[in-house]
Amino acid sequence: MRENGGMSTDDPTRTQDPDAVERALRAGLEEFELSDEDRSLLDLDGGPDAEEAQAAAVPVVAVVGRPNVGKSTLVNRVLGRREAVVEDVPGVTRDRVAYDGEWAGRRFTLVDTGGWEVDATGIHLRVAEQAEIAVDLADAVLFVVDATVGATDDDEAVVKLLRRSGKPVVLVANKVDDQRTEADAAALWNLGLGQPWPVSALHGRGSGDVLDALLEVLPDVSQVAAYRPGGPRRVALLGRPNVGKSSMLNKLTGDERVVVDDVAGTTRDPVDEIVELAGRTWRFVDTAGIRRRVHQTRGADFYASLRTQTALEKAEVAVVLVDASDVLAEQDVRVVQQVIDAGRALVIAYNKWDLTDEERRHFLEREIERDLVQVTWAPRVNVSARTGRHLERLVPALDTALESWDSRIPTGRLNAFLGQVVAAHPHPVRGGKQPRILFATQAGTRPPRFVLFASGFIEAGYRRFVERRLREEFGFAGTPIEISVRVREKRRARR
Repeated sequence: MRENGGMSTDDPTRTQDPDAVERALRAGLEEFELSDEDRSLLDLDGGPDAEEAQAAAVPVVAVVGRPNVGKSTLVNRVLGRREAVVEDVPGVTRDRVAYDGEWAGRRFTLVDTGGWEVDATGIHLRVAEQAEIAVDLADAVLFVVDATVGATDDDEAVVKLLRRSGKPVVLVANKVDDQRTEADAAALWNLGLGQPWPVSALHGRGSGDVLDALLEVLPDVSQVAAYRPGGPRRVALLGRPNVGKSSMLNKLTGDERVVVDDVAGTTRDPVDEIVELAGRTWRFVDTAGIRRRVHQTRGADFYASLRTQTALEKAEVAVVLVDASDVLAEQDVRVVQQVIDAGRALVIAYNKWDLTDEERRHFLEREIERDLVQVTWAPRVNVSARTGRHLERLVPALDTALESWDSRIPTGRLNAFLGQVVAAHPHPVRGGKQPRILFATQAGTRPPRFVLFASGFIEAGYRRFVERRLREEFGFAGTPIEISVRVREKRRARR
């Protein structure tokens, strides 16, 4: 082992057991500058999956409203620290951002969103989309209104959205800084959402009352979590329009549960169905076909794609259907990438196999090698939704993907393996320096997430090499892998 504790070709710990390797590398890490977050991550050291399942069951609260009403300020007030970015211009927050919150001993996840506008276009349309997804994935909603302005047309539109969602809503009348402006808050009774709670998110006035009201409607355990212990595994059926998703769901249920037609786009809303397959209960969700470009869609197609994204985020594993009788399309690749980006387990089902001949199968293999080379790890099933052929093969493929999605590698074994990999194939020298992997730990599962502590920047190509070797050694069939790198410098000697 080198003096700095990094993995090297002359590392004597390679001949010892994995636990010895881990202890040696941990000792070497003490010579490097580590943050409190680093130490927390190392202390976790692959904690029990039960903790992650418990975290997944924490109820979710979405904070929504039109731009610049003080949503992020309220989030910071609830958290008790300045986490969300706040600026006195509309549109600062764009994506959904989740934070861990607590009040009166109850834990919950707080999701800050961008401003919701009725006639949004361009990037503002994407912001509104993220806000709508946040509502769908929440157990309760904090609806923030600027009491000094009163209810606007945009506020009224948000009210309609919230009523359609059926989620419990706590109405927050923000910017009520003193008793003189409490009458402005009272005017918001007209929204029909019940009592408006006067709050000054900036100064903290009334925030405790709002949180008390929130806890009254918030369930103890999340009802929207993607994975709840003991419940049926959630499977999303995805694919471009007219690849046979609805036909597959009908065949699995043994009933004409979903309308099937040759016209693409027949399915608009996700359809949930409990399915008995191989003696076990599954929850399958049929979704609308994902079209060429979501940002170019309007009207019903736009909302269909929005609900498809929501269904994917609620699922644990996605079955992406591909029309085997037709040439692989750009949309097929995009759907697969969407599943990977969402961090869900993946099975690829090549449907309409009964319509393919030997020549088509030959060309299909070439197309797969060319267009899906990045997902060779995904289990593949050749099926026919129309005839039901080989649908039973879905179960072992789903089991494989979910098992990989949940898998955890012991830290000692992980570092012993990476030590051998780095010794045989060290990182290329760049700028006269050779970055070294100092230590590795698995930060989580669903999907497996690995953190590499390194002495310098690890190039993307080398990260892909590490991922490939991890898959070769540990499997991970059917799940994406997330690898992040933390570059840490050696402590400076004190004079």
